[in-house]
Amino acid sequence: MKLFYFTRMDGVENFGDSLNPWLWDKFIAEELDDREVTAFVGIGTILNGELPYRLPNARNFVVFSSGVGYGLGNIPAIDHRWKIYCVRGPLSARQLGTPENMAIADGGLLIRRAYTDTASKEYPYSFMPHVQQAIEQSAFWSQICERAGIHYLDPRRPIQDILNLLNKTEVLLTEAMHGAITAEALRVPWIPIRTNSEVLTFKWVDWCSSVGLEYVPIYIPMQNGEIEQEKIAYRLAKIIQTAKPLLASDQLIESLTTQLEEKLDMFKADVKSHNVFKT
Repeated sequence: MKLFYFTRMDGVENFGDSLNPWLWDKFIAEELDDREVTAFVGIGTILNGELPYRLPNARNFVVFSSGVGYGLGNIPAIDHRWKIYCVRGPLSARQLGTPENMAIADGGLLIRRAYTDTASKEYPYSFMPHVQQAIEQSAFWSQICERAGIHYLDPRRPIQDILNLLNKTEVLLTEAMHGAITAEALRVPWIPIRTNSEVLTFKWVDWCSSVGLEYVPIYIPMQNGEIEQEKIAYRLAKIIQTAKPLLASDQLIESLTTQLEEKLDMFKADVKSHNVFKT
């Protein structure tokens, strides 16, 4: 059974996608291999009509905490070849036509069980942009954050680096959804930011609904130039002073994490008893 997650054609690593091999290796390494007949569809907004074409050799699809999003209206036909253990949120469940109790949360919450670090807080605020902004405007945003006195956290950095730096952060400003998901896992309050049209509202609402939060991002118009840098830095500084960070309750996040663990146990038992094809 081969792990599937989104990889960019340009080879750029993106935190939310790159979480997959790091995380699943810690939980289900024995159930995964390179045989493509069965695909384990993991973390990401990857449940759409393109999925079967991205996996031409797969005859069976195992879905674990994935999300619907891109290509709405082009939803894959769910039939006997699909085994869904859980999806990211209620919007994904409705789009797929699966029972709403399949909606638990994004598997990124399992970071709670896979990562431990007792380092003290070092950064009062960090900012993580959407990966497209990091690709196109990393130096620009890094300079803005320096002006505003905010630590810049690039989503293209190695997974362990990002986890360590985020864990040392007191409040995260994020345009990257898995920045927010990881912040929830590590119990770091966060503020949703939006700067461009690459950010997909549907997936944010889907995930936020699963943790009982409302997605109302603070919009920052993206511009270039020295004057604009100063204005945006001032805007970020103002957000820090006035915005109320989000954080779901400890009890809810712990409950959702436990439910994800239970679904993983179910998956492992099914593999062992051959209810899921291990080919």
